[in-house]
Parts: sequence; C-alpha cells; structure tokens
Amino acid sequence: MKFGYARVSTIDQNLDRQIDVLKNECDRIFQEKISGKKLHRPELDKLLDQLRPGDIVVVADLTRLGRSVKDLFKIVEIIRNKGANLKSLKEPWADTTTPEGKLMFTIFAGLAQFERDILSVRTKEGLASARARGRKGGRPKLKKNNVELALKMYYSKDYSISEITKATGISKTSLYRYIDLNENNESINK
Repeated sequence: MKFGYARVSTIDQNLDRQIDVLKNECDRIFQEKISGKKLHRPELDKLLDQLRPGDIVVVADLTRLGRSVKDLFKIVEIIRNKGANLKSLKEPWADTTTPEGKLMFTIFAGLAQFERDILSVRTKEGLASARARGRKGGRPKLKKNNVELALKMYYSKDYSISEITKATGISKTSLYRYIDLNENNESINK
C-alpha cells in the first residue's frame, strides 16, 4: 500500500499543492498542519503505526517529513525497520524502492553520522584545550548562603517559588534540586 504524507507548518498554509501530487500516487493520504520540528506529529505517528512490510511512504518532498537531517534519518530508519520504503516525488534519488535510492540514503546517512562524530571529537578537543588552560566550564556554583536562604524561605512556607527564585537568584530547577538534596541529607556543595 502507498501512504502519502503531507504537512505544512502553520494553520494559514495550504496543503493543496502536496495533496494534488500525492493523490495520483497514493492509496491513502495523511495530512496535518504542525511544525516539522515537533517530535510527535499525530498523523505521521498514525501513518508509521500502520506501515507493513512492502508499504511505501510517499512525500511531495523530504522537508515535509523532517526539518533536520537527524530527524529525517530517524523517520527513515523507522520506515525501514517496518520493512517499508520511502519515496520523495521532488527528490528522485530519495526512493528506497530502488537499489540506487537505497545506496544514496546509505551514503547520506553515513555522511550525517560522520558529521556528528567529527562534531563530537571537536567538542572533546575544545574542552580538553580549555581544561589545559585552567578553565573548567559549566555553570558557576551558587553561593552557599543563597542556597541556604532559598531553603529557609521554602521551608517557612511564607514565600512562593517565584518569590524565592527572584530573591535568591536561584533558578526553579536548581531550587528543587537543592530541596531534594537537603531532604536526602546530602551535601549542598555538590
């Protein structure tokens, strides 16, 4: 079965162009108006749940499926793991029903992984270089007296969380972490 997927990012945008090219190719079309940056898209999730071996996911162009290379490859991997294929009408090389399309996706996936690995290596080298110069990185430690004041204010039950964070300069997340540490009798200076 051929499943079409059409997506635009906002309510104001129109799906007609995509639907027009997909309706000649597909048995069923899933469509939604939601940002491609969203991890969970209801219609895409439904489409992926219905995939069976031999099915084909058809898109007008790859940007409709994913806004980043990383997200696109995640979705293609899900499709592949279900024994299905992907076909983009705008990018003829992105057709995993053909040996050439499978090769191209494998090459691009390899390049994307190479890029992630190189970025990781550069980040580690940069951190090591900074450490060698005496820089530690990370967030600066909070002043102990601010933490103690925040905890006193919290346990007094006279102040709201936002009042405590404004008065002490401690973020809500840090405050809750220090409350948890305090209640577990752990050192505040960790």
